[in-house]
Amino acid sequence: MAVPKRKLSRSNTRSRRANWKAQPQQLVPITVGSRTGMVPRRLVRAYQLGLLELD
Repeated sequence: MAVPKRKLSRSNTRSRRANWKAQPQQLVPITVGSRTGMVPRRLVRAYQLGLLELD
């Protein structure tokens, strides 16, 4: 496991942690067969191939 070689200042630690914020997933509308739904952009191909089903 990686460990820091020296102590970071409080401001450096907080500014580093501020960059870790998660982003909401981009949902895109797709139509599979006669069903329409909003799915994450990275899963569109899986839905089109039939690997995942729209609920």
